[in-house]
Amino acid sequence: MKTKNQSVKTMKSVVLMTLCAAPVVLLIGAAHSPSRSETARIARGKYLVDYGGCNDCHTPLKMTDQGPQPDLSRMLSGHPESVELPPPELKAGPWFAATAGMTAWTGPWGISYASNLTPDTNTGMGIWTWEMFRKAMRTGKHMGDGRDILPPMPWRSLKALSDEDLKAVFAYLRSIPPLSNRVPEPVGPKGPVSYQ
Repeated sequence: MKTKNQSVKTMKSVVLMTLCAAPVVLLIGAAHSPSRSETARIARGKYLVDYGGCNDCHTPLKMTDQGPQPDLSRMLSGHPESVELPPPELKAGPWFAATAGMTAWTGPWGISYASNLTPDTNTGMGIWTWEMFRKAMRTGKHMGDGRDILPPMPWRSLKALSDEDLKAVFAYLRSIPPLSNRVPEPVGPKGPVSYQ
């Protein structure tokens, strides 16, 4: 049978262990969940992506009884790699651009395909750094210093965003599920476009 002193000592030990363990548990939990400011940044990024209409071109469409609708199971994964298109037939006249499913476009620049914006490391933006993204949006160069970003990508409008807004867009794109989808390379008016 425990004495009153032993019960008090046991109670003090339990309280002391609890007080010591609580910060460790909180730190471990914090390491595995985004901070409040990062959560707010991601929410701002989602808002900007939705407002900017990024899904209009970067999310493939599916046919529904309401007509074509974004296929959110492939959200922001770009032009579907399984869709092969015939060569475009642009005729002379006032029309200068045409689209196939909103993810492929053709015009005087050639053929451009909406990129995979998901964080997939092999086919999307998973290897992109913040600096690469910032430079791409400021200069209109793929990966920040490669080939030109082709129409209809509105990079000239996006370059007007503040660094904080671009960081929010980047954080949101990093937070969505990675989807493997290798988008075809763009084709210039005279053939394939070089990344150099």
